[in-house]
Amino acid sequence: MSPADEFAVLLRSIRNCRVCETSLPPLPHPAQPICMASAHSKIRIISQAPGNLADKKGLPFYDPSGVRLRDWLGVNEAQFYNVDNFAITPVGFCFPGYDKNGGDLPPRPECAPLWQSRLDTELRDIPLTLLVGGYAQKWVLGKAAKRTLTETVRNWRDYGPDILPLPHPSWRNNGWIKKHNWFEDVLSHLKDRVADLVK
Repeated sequence: MSPADEFAVLLRSIRNCRVCETSLPPLPHPAQPICMASAHSKIRIISQAPGNLADKKGLPFYDPSGVRLRDWLGVNEAQFYNVDNFAITPVGFCFPGYDKNGGDLPPRPECAPLWQSRLDTELRDIPLTLLVGGYAQKWVLGKAAKRTLTETVRNWRDYGPDILPLPHPSWRNNGWIKKHNWFEDVLSHLKDRVADLVK
């Protein structure tokens, strides 16, 4: 089996995964793992988990957060959903539901241990990985993550040219974005890197 065929098998296995359907608490909807990637992807986005609108559409970041993320990246929708540009491999592949305050629950704990290391192997040569939100940063960076998301993002240069931590583009972070003017420097760097990789 060729490497491309092996990668296709991995993606099918992820999309057919139903492990979390038998775990508690139950998912709010039937499991629908959402994952996009190709062997030619240039940028990997590791976020937390699909939201409700993304779950309904079957596309990652198909919501206002995605609109803001694409603005941060400086790309249009067609470029974003081209798997030869972006691999989108969240910590959890299924929408986990809402907490009592209406926010998204954390990614399901079963998901990342099953799949992320295998994706790391297949996507090891990608020149840029974006860690969107605290869950992704903790999973990937481990002890190298700073005490808070703010400190991790502020110290983005510590993670080298191939990893860039970002806050989640949710409207819930509007206050964070307004408060931290230095984040504009991160976005400027991000757009430059993306422009170099996505044509």
